[in-house]
Amino acid sequence: MATTLKTLTAERIITDQMMNNIVNENDFKYYMQDIERYYFGARYNYNELLNNEMVPFKYKTIISKYLKDDIDLDTTLESHFYYLTDESFDYRIFRQLKTRIRVSQYKDPSNIQKGFKEKVYTVDQLVKLSVEEKTQKGMIIREVIISKLALFGFSI
Repeated sequence: MATTLKTLTAERIITDQMMNNIVNENDFKYYMQDIERYYFGARYNYNELLNNEMVPFKYKTIISKYLKDDIDLDTTLESHFYYLTDESFDYRIFRQLKTRIRVSQYKDPSNIQKGFKEKVYTVDQLVKLSVEEKTQKGMIIREVIISKLALFGFSI
């Protein structure tokens, strides 16, 4: 009986770990749109965006023409925006696209037990924060939001 219980407990722990890994990895790999905006899960990398037939052709063209020379296509949106600075050419592109970024961050950085809150930053607001400030706030980038009108008006 004790051996069976240990085996079941070990199997449950492994299953829970596997489910957490699967859920965590794919939870933020999605593409959606509404009337005004496109939404991209931040776990996508640029290669996956280029290979996704649902992603707007014009956005793929922007990635291919303007972004691929400065960044590795295996870079996730999450990582790219976390380290984005206002001195880079990428920043100017995302600013023109009126990009907004949805993040999860600590409700109270001095007491992380209170949990997380969700907040949407403009790309201008996000680049003003240093990497140290983002880390202190416990910031996790969840979603990148691009204006349809801005993408439409973007000249390639």
